[in-house]
Amino acid sequence: MKKDILKILSPTAILGYGYPIESFMAGMAEKPDIIAVDAGSVDPGPYYLGSGKPFTDRIGVKRDLRCMLKEACLAKIPVVIGTAGGSGAKPHVEWCREIIMEIAREEKIAFRMGIVYADIEKDFVIESIKQGRTEALDGLPELTEKTVMETKRIVAQMGVSPIIRALEKGCDVVLAGRAYDPSVFAAFPIMLGFDPGLAIHLGKILECAAIAADPGSGSDAVLGILKKDSFILKTLNKKRKFTALSTAAHTLYEKTDPCRLPGPGGMIDLSNVTFTELPDGMVEVRGSRFVKSEKNMIKLEGSRCVGFRTVSFAGTRDPVMISKIESIVNDVRKQVDNLLKAEKTKAELNVHLYGKNGVMGSWEPGGDEFVPREIAILIEVVAPTQEEANTVCSITRSSMLHYGYEGRISTAGNLAFPFSPSDLQAGEVYEFSIYHLVEIENESDLFRCEILEVNGEEK
Repeated sequence: MKKDILKILSPTAILGYGYPIESFMAGMAEKPDIIAVDAGSVDPGPYYLGSGKPFTDRIGVKRDLRCMLKEACLAKIPVVIGTAGGSGAKPHVEWCREIIMEIAREEKIAFRMGIVYADIEKDFVIESIKQGRTEALDGLPELTEKTVMETKRIVAQMGVSPIIRALEKGCDVVLAGRAYDPSVFAAFPIMLGFDPGLAIHLGKILECAAIAADPGSGSDAVLGILKKDSFILKTLNKKRKFTALSTAAHTLYEKTDPCRLPGPGGMIDLSNVTFTELPDGMVEVRGSRFVKSEKNMIKLEGSRCVGFRTVSFAGTRDPVMISKIESIVNDVRKQVDNLLKAEKTKAELNVHLYGKNGVMGSWEPGGDEFVPREIAILIEVVAPTQEEANTVCSITRSSMLHYGYEGRISTAGNLAFPFSPSDLQAGEVYEFSIYHLVEIENESDLFRCEILEVNGEEK
């Protein structure tokens, strides 16, 4: 069915972040054609992909989904969820699926659900390496078979095609694994024949919900109105409005090139885009253009375990210690290093000085000239086992606690600990081992789709 105007309701920047019910219902009053929401990101780091754990709270996700699913069923419009569970691997998707099934039973609602998995087999990646179909992103080493085998989980960032396939099969709810953020919003309009350049650009803004508004918020709903040759952004909260500046600024969000937005299968050319302010805090955007790439490339993401972490957090307000803090840290580090060599223990030790240079490190303007009144000291140890990390953190913490520096007045401890126990086990440490492109033939063939009939009574 060809439409001249299509309305997309984006409730929140990430599923579980929450949204005001008043804003959401104002969006439903606009009679949207679809509700879409991004549920994840790589921003929180590699731990969640590697561990299979969600980074959003279950209660928050269920609260957000309950309202979305109930209202969508009443309005008979589809719901599309992307990067389920935060990282979009099978454990995350299954976690979100269980929540949806719970809501369906509790609310006695029925719908057809398509589940699109983004997990990639290691054999496929290894074969792609052998065939020369993988490509490292800027600054990364070429992908090797060894790296693939060390990786705990691998997902691919799906574009619009796998989501369209689920929608074409009549799915009322699409629960997708790792997805290119704009795809969640762009798939439905592209399926209906809307311009892909405009649809993906609109999706790029809607995936962050009201963050692109002024004032911005990741926990508020907005509406996208897609037309033949433009799209309009509308806030659903009187406290906010879209401006040309706020919209243009968000278009540059997380981008290395101000005029090109790469994604699965091509890029959006933004070199001729215009932003026009309309009454009532709306903005109209024109000129976004999709350019198909010569090779059909998608991004792979993988995470591997590199050890175990233990941390200890303390503070100091002693002006003498603060004036010598760098030399004290260096001396303590030498003591610990000598002990590690004697015991043949391997560990990575970091001491972060928050309040002095904990964020910027050596790049901090002013450097040693700045003398703070107090410092928070974070001792971080990563080692091959949790026991080794615990041991090294304990040695470092006690060495710093009782270090006898020149000018020291007190003979008691140097540090103030806010917690007991002072040392906290942080468990497994992960790093992104795969962040590469792979050339594929057919995107839909790579992502398995499962169809479920949810009747609201099944347990």
